[in-house]
Amino acid sequence: MADVEAEVADAFRKEWGRVVATLIRMTGDWDLAEECAQEAFATALTRWGTDGVPDRPGAWLTTTARNRALDRLRRSKTEAAKLQEVAVLSVPDEPPDYGDSGVSDDRLRLMFTCCHPALSLEARVALTLRTLAGLTTAEIAKAFLVPEATMAKRLTRAKHKIRDAAIPYRVPPAHLLPERTGGVLAVLYLLFNEGYAATAGDDLLRPDLSHEAIRLARLLTRLMPDEPEAAGLLALMLLQDARSAARLDADGELVSLEDQDRSRWDPAEIAEGISLLEAALRRQQAGPYQLQAAIAACHGEAEDAADTDWQQIALLYGELHRIVPSAVVELNRAVAVAMAEGPAAGLALVDDLSARGDLAGYYLLPATRADLLRRLDHRGEAASSYRAALDLAATEPERRYLSRRLAEVTS
Repeated sequence: MADVEAEVADAFRKEWGRVVATLIRMTGDWDLAEECAQEAFATALTRWGTDGVPDRPGAWLTTTARNRALDRLRRSKTEAAKLQEVAVLSVPDEPPDYGDSGVSDDRLRLMFTCCHPALSLEARVALTLRTLAGLTTAEIAKAFLVPEATMAKRLTRAKHKIRDAAIPYRVPPAHLLPERTGGVLAVLYLLFNEGYAATAGDDLLRPDLSHEAIRLARLLTRLMPDEPEAAGLLALMLLQDARSAARLDADGELVSLEDQDRSRWDPAEIAEGISLLEAALRRQQAGPYQLQAAIAACHGEAEDAADTDWQQIALLYGELHRIVPSAVVELNRAVAVAMAEGPAAGLALVDDLSARGDLAGYYLLPATRADLLRRLDHRGEAASSYRAALDLAATEPERRYLSRRLAEVTS
């Protein structure tokens, strides 16, 4: 049974977005699509245990979910349900012609649909992460640094707005795609981040999510070759993903950037990321994703930690904050300043952030403060901050890393 549960969990990570996107295209009903997809995965837990795992799990799950949707629609007596049933039954085996939008991937199409201008940017991103990536409400809430109950209400309001405003499930023509690009880029960015550094759970990395984000970003850059921020985001993902293999040691323990074995970094991804970034920057329209990619490139080009150009990284974070003011960016800049000018300079910036309360509940704030205090050999204060960070950290690898640091300063 454990093997079946593992297979279903693996299928969920890989196939959830595909199944839901296909059902939304077939039925036009978001809630029905999610509910039937959930029922299909629940059915797999029992059926795969007796019949065996199918050769094509995604196709099996899609067919099962589609049949569940038909059953639900046939039991309903409303005229709308009858029309939906006709629509589902008329769906051809081959993907339909998507017209002049150029978007043939169901999941990327659904991203553009979620990112309708009638919804706020935050609602677009949150709804897509829930619908396509299968992220829980709690995971999305952590990504936005808001309470889970608040995010649940926002997701409900977004779905109601789509229904009440009769926002169609379709991709706009190519000349209207740019107005939705910002939302799609934000979705891909958060999707990648959840894969690169999970917000909760036993595993720090969820490579299925980060690789899916990279795949969709590649599609987007082909769809919009003249959009430098799309190229910048893909470059950022590649440069970050290049370091994934070195982020955990053989025992699954978190390894800090300065201690990583750089021979385990992926040189091909670094080279591709830098090439994409250079091409995007030549357009002289540097945006936040290009700036973040430039920061990642500074790390990727350094042969060892001592060679890192922290002064340049601090300047880039300063420019990023000018374009997109954010307390998280300020915290990252404080780290760069600490590395360039000494831990005391960085600590002053971190203490200012702490006093403002902008990052209350964000574990990396006390974790960063603790690290700077440790470097200054202020062990008592460092221990207090490590304990505060431990109370907030949500993944086990992060908690174990902080525990080791705490042990160092209290030994």
